[in-house]
Amino acid sequence: MAHELNTSAQRLTCARALADLVRDMARDTILPLYQKAVREQKADGTLLTQADLASQAALEIRLPTLLPAPVLGEEMTPEAQGQVWQEGQEGLWVIDPIDGTTNFANGIPFFGVAVAYLVKHKTQLGVVYNPVTDEAFYAARGAGAWLNAVPLPLRSPATQLKDAVAGVDFKRISHHLGDELAVRPPYYSQRNFGSSALEWCYVAAGRLDVYIHGGQMLWDYAAGRLILEEAGGSYSTLGGTPLTAGPAIKRSVIAAASPSLFEEWRVWLHSHA
Repeated sequence: MAHELNTSAQRLTCARALADLVRDMARDTILPLYQKAVREQKADGTLLTQADLASQAALEIRLPTLLPAPVLGEEMTPEAQGQVWQEGQEGLWVIDPIDGTTNFANGIPFFGVAVAYLVKHKTQLGVVYNPVTDEAFYAARGAGAWLNAVPLPLRSPATQLKDAVAGVDFKRISHHLGDELAVRPPYYSQRNFGSSALEWCYVAAGRLDVYIHGGQMLWDYAAGRLILEEAGGSYSTLGGTPLTAGPAIKRSVIAAASPSLFEEWRVWLHSHA
């Protein structure tokens, strides 16, 4: 695999190779532990299993064989994450070894491995893979987004917010905005699946039309933002600023499957926040 990613064709070839690498790792490392992993609790109260650690360790070994660059993983210490973030200006792998650990630990088949390759903190390659469904969402900057070999989106999104299906994480947004969405929803219906990385991909695919999440870390959105962007969608923080930050900063997210729907969604949210 060439180390240069100068053209969209090179980036797409690398993204497909990355999807294959993630698929092979998940089959070898994650699926054998599915519904068998022992649950632990991290200091912040979130869940951790041996599958998270094994997946991260496997990716730390395999990813540099594709593109030689440091690896920043969710399960690293904050100090290590900060150091790698600074070292990886010219090339950086960002990984969430299992996004949706609670689903994984409870046998709910909605979780994914999220991997992004960043240059100067801008995503160039992104893969999100659900091992249970064997769905690999991937994108390369300037070369489109795909689900396995099918280009995204899979369907045209709603043309008006009132007809949209929304992905909403109520527990991470303000009580006021949550009440407004629950009592006077501007959309047709809402869902929450428990894996941020896959929810990004569901917007890109047209399975969800709009999306809001009150607090995501870099590894939650690094891959999905490129997949959605390359599928023709739009996104920002809730405050309207660009979605980019270091590993220690949580950012809010709003997104939609089309620019026009994003604008209607953004205006409604800002008027009800």
